[in-house]
Amino acid sequence: MSGIPVTVSGARVGVLGMRRSGTAAARLLADRGAEVYASDVSSDAVVAAAATALADLGVAVETGGHDVGRLAECDWLVVSPGIPPRAAVLAEPGVAARPIYSEIEVASWFARAPIAAVTGTNGKTTTTALLGAIAAAGGLEASVVGNIGRAFSDAVLDDDPDWFVVEVSSFQLAGIDHFRPRVAVVLNLTPDHLDVYPSMSEYVADKARIAENMAAGDHLCLNAEDAALEPFGAGRPVERHRFHRRRPVERGAWIEDGWIVLSGEPDAGRIAPVDAIRIPGDHNLQNALAASLAGSLMGVRRSAIATALAEFRGVPHRLETVAELGGVTFVNDSKATNVDSAKVALEAFDAPLVVILGGRHKESPYAPLAPALGRRGRRVLAIGEAADRIGRELGHVVEVEVVETLDRAVERAAEIARPGDVVLLSPACSSYDQFAHYEERGDRFRELVRALGARAGAAQ
Repeated sequence: MSGIPVTVSGARVGVLGMRRSGTAAARLLADRGAEVYASDVSSDAVVAAAATALADLGVAVETGGHDVGRLAECDWLVVSPGIPPRAAVLAEPGVAARPIYSEIEVASWFARAPIAAVTGTNGKTTTTALLGAIAAAGGLEASVVGNIGRAFSDAVLDDDPDWFVVEVSSFQLAGIDHFRPRVAVVLNLTPDHLDVYPSMSEYVADKARIAENMAAGDHLCLNAEDAALEPFGAGRPVERHRFHRRRPVERGAWIEDGWIVLSGEPDAGRIAPVDAIRIPGDHNLQNALAASLAGSLMGVRRSAIATALAEFRGVPHRLETVAELGGVTFVNDSKATNVDSAKVALEAFDAPLVVILGGRHKESPYAPLAPALGRRGRRVLAIGEAADRIGRELGHVVEVEVVETLDRAVERAAEIARPGDVVLLSPACSSYDQFAHYEERGDRFRELVRALGARAGAAQ
């Protein structure tokens, strides 16, 4: 098949990681005739179940570690997005000598429909989900996949859509070779993963790879409010479009008299009033502009985009209202795995806040959270490995109480929150010190809040 840089059928392929993406890649490659060896450093229940399922397909599996010697004997390798580009196992001489690809790269070789890809530091999941909803409102069959939850490889095996709408991270983009979106969105760039990348410039370079294979007739949508994005796609034949919340753009989407407007595009004109958007926060207006622009470039008419904007209510783990108990609103923002994302969440509320922060530190200072916490913070409940550091860096603007675990944080929040307050889980950290991923952390928050509600109901 053209566009595939390596032989697949009969090749010996190593897949590192056996959670969603790695398992899906192994399944796809086995289906395409590769001899697959899949491994994972974990041996927990999720990995064990994946290993059993893959073994039933004839995949050689190993849990509790990677066999570097066996990986070195493979013709090429696939790396799951949970494994950073500079992970120690990838630096092993025998491993580093092999061609290494990300799961989205491999899936793209077999994709029978065009790709719309979304990246950026913050807002990826909301924008990707909204773009999928816009496509559906326009009568397009869209598989919404990638970093949002469902693996691209699974959709390639199981679906026959009009478009693949793919959320992509910097780790996934680090391993591309032929991956080519026909429509791409870049939302923003702020410091993230600096516990993995040696510098911000290297993180930005991986993000910029989203445009490196785009060609004439492809469309790149850039946030005009972020000057760091201006070089993206420069010098390539790709058509570049912009979106901006506060000023007109020549080609793209912006706000005019309280309306989302397309200008310089084939279906130019007003789309929908800003007040019709259901998801809270000024940052989500930016996400709505990006998704509206990308949806238009995929061929969706303005009327259908307006319908999707009015009906879309957000995604799990991103400013997700879980419950209101005794006048206190509990909000799950577990997807906020970096400081800038947590800052956006803090600024989305006018109510007093009891904020749960912490997890595994990502080498970014917490000082950017200080202004919003100084205005609205009633208390910070700090959890995980970063708890003491959060106390040192934010204790001068808000009372910080180290409670260590999420379970204790929710109990303590229920004790101190008053009617009208918002209890906000927006950790500004990764989850890997206490949870497998941010979804597990958010799911646990939901469970704890619902248990509070059940106890309150029983008491009445």
